[in-house]
Amino acid sequence: MIDSRKSPAGTPAWPAWTASAPHVLALLAVWLLFTAWLRPLLLPDEGRYGEVARQMWLGDGLVPVLNGVPFFHKPPLTYWVDMLGMSMFGPTTFSVRLGPALGAWLMGAALWLTLRRRQGVRPAGVALAVLATTPFFFIGGQYANHDMLVAGTITAAVLSIYRAVADGAPVLRWLLLGWAFCGLAVLSKGLIGVVLPALVIGPWLLAQGRWRDMLRLLNPLGLLVFAAVALPWMLAMQQRYPDFFDYFIVEQHFRRFAGTTFNNVQPRYFYLWVLPLLTLPWAPWAAASLARLRAEGRTADWRWTGLLLWWALVVLVFFSMPASKLVGYIMPALAPVCALLALPLISREGTLHRWLRPTLLGAALFCLALVGTLAWVAPKSGQDVGRTLRGLVTPADVVVLVGESFNDVVFEARLTQVPLVASDWDDPDVKRRDSWRKELADTVRFDPAKVAAVLYPIGQLPALVCKGKRVWLVEGQTDQPRAAAVPGAVRVLRGKYAQLWRAEPQPCGVPAAATANPGRPPGG
Repeated sequence: MIDSRKSPAGTPAWPAWTASAPHVLALLAVWLLFTAWLRPLLLPDEGRYGEVARQMWLGDGLVPVLNGVPFFHKPPLTYWVDMLGMSMFGPTTFSVRLGPALGAWLMGAALWLTLRRRQGVRPAGVALAVLATTPFFFIGGQYANHDMLVAGTITAAVLSIYRAVADGAPVLRWLLLGWAFCGLAVLSKGLIGVVLPALVIGPWLLAQGRWRDMLRLLNPLGLLVFAAVALPWMLAMQQRYPDFFDYFIVEQHFRRFAGTTFNNVQPRYFYLWVLPLLTLPWAPWAAASLARLRAEGRTADWRWTGLLLWWALVVLVFFSMPASKLVGYIMPALAPVCALLALPLISREGTLHRWLRPTLLGAALFCLALVGTLAWVAPKSGQDVGRTLRGLVTPADVVVLVGESFNDVVFEARLTQVPLVASDWDDPDVKRRDSWRKELADTVRFDPAKVAAVLYPIGQLPALVCKGKRVWLVEGQTDQPRAAAVPGAVRVLRGKYAQLWRAEPQPCGVPAAATANPGRPPGG
């Protein structure tokens, strides 16, 4: 182990504060958070999950809700973290990015603490610097979905269990901590929270002939800790909604993993070219890392290096098997990949590579430029429409989302009423295609009455003004807006991506009772 208190000959002194966990981990938190407020919510993920967290915050805090109906696509841990942020800062874009920021911070903290103990302050600092300035990590740490929190909790679980078994028979306190992080990972995004740590640690121990230690990981107290963290919410949802288990476990895990009808179908080799792009400018150091390992030969710590290599391989292979692939799925591979990329940047004697500092500076500036570009371009953002609507709408008004979900508009408008969602809900493709419409229509199995009140037939838009209430309609940019067919509708704002219309109550010739039931939900 390198003595972190001494500066190798010919290299600048390593700042004393870099050996202090409070200082390093606070700096990591600042790096992740100081631009988290800068850009609007991106669609579809950030608008959808940010609005789920806001509606949970306004509701009972237990059932994930979107457009007033239960939304069980993901478990609640990210929402709970975001709700805590809303309690402190209000329903802001910063608040709904605290979940991914916490996941990124956990990943960085777990990696740095492990490397500091194993290799010293300098190698730990270099690896953390590589991780923190990798665009995939930096953007993922402030992108409001579930991927980074599950990646961070999985990383903490793997490294806690590694600490438990690194020097022999499992150390109970670290084993219990590892099982607790597995439970939190399950609450972050589902069963992968325990499956991936098992696939990483189990075969790694077996490769060393340590099958007894692998069996000892199933300590009853550890299993109890895992169950106490992961199961209460699921049991509560199953008790309240009898179809919960089939939908959340069977549909969203097993059928989705094996299915071919979901979005983003990609070839098997998809991640092999995506990961190097997402880890620029550090990815080119991969060849130097392999050369370093070959040069060290038997003197290398192959147990540790083998864990990192196997860990990265498990994540890439596991998520390459399903037909549906998203870049965020492989975030659990970031910690081992960045630890390996950092190898050639510091010698065994602690000398820093001459290209480390300029690459680090360029990587940090690139990360900041990416956030600035996203804030300026704001692709598909309805923030301008949402903020305009916030200043105009009253709780007694009716808000209608026409043809799209517009969750970011609802979030920015801070609506307290449930909006109607107008679409062609009788279209057979609603049930067949993986889309926001299918996600919303699937909720019919949990609360048919609420779903019937939310899903509005788009052909009946003109009848909305017959109910004696002011109507606000949000629609995408189109030359033939459906909102224009509503009697008395006036366009209030033509925003960058969406447009806002207002229609005052009209004395229609059709009795209001004829349109009191907006229609049956798909499958209802």
